[in-house]
Amino acid sequence: MVAFSNLCLNFMALNLLLMRISKVLVTLVLCGVVLLSCDGKQDFLIKKGQVGAISAQTEIQEISALFDGDSIVSRLSEGEVGYLGAMSQDEDQYLIYDYNGNHLLTIVAEDALDSTSLVKRVEVFSPKFQTKDELGIGSNFEDVNVNLQIDRIEKTFTSATLFIDELNATMTIDQADLGLTSLRPGELSIEQIPSQAKIKSFTIWLN
Repeated sequence: MVAFSNLCLNFMALNLLLMRISKVLVTLVLCGVVLLSCDGKQDFLIKKGQVGAISAQTEIQEISALFDGDSIVSRLSEGEVGYLGAMSQDEDQYLIYDYNGNHLLTIVAEDALDSTSLVKRVEVFSPKFQTKDELGIGSNFEDVNVNLQIDRIEKTFTSATLFIDELNATMTIDQADLGLTSLRPGELSIEQIPSQAKIKSFTIWLN
């Protein structure tokens, strides 16, 4: 009888230990999922001086390693020939496409034909890249205005450009989304922009 009681006690203790181990394992798995989720968001986070893995300290020669799973198209200044043989491009551009052929980013070098050059700016083309407030390509002007300080708005004949100093960034809205029949270069007030106007382009200036 005593042996049976001890066996029951040992069985209960084993069950309790297994339950504790299970709880620890579940906690570890959940923590891992959270960490992976955070890392995934960091890969596409836009903030001042950074677009995903690209920062103000990133050199052009690092791009291949940063986007080793993507396709990179290089458009160097010496290779763009325009009218009558004149060079039509004075900047080195690196276009990043994912495996499905979607244009993600265009990275522009500060110095042409220099692999150690820093990144001058990053032009965002994919809605995957967003700020901490989930703002990016396709966002409404109302959401941008609520979450970011718009320091200046300038218009051209085809679009309006928003200057966001806190991100050192510019965003553009097409004329069609502005609801204006014509645009003349100059300044535009916030009140003139429809709340549902979409962000067409998003550029982060790094250097």
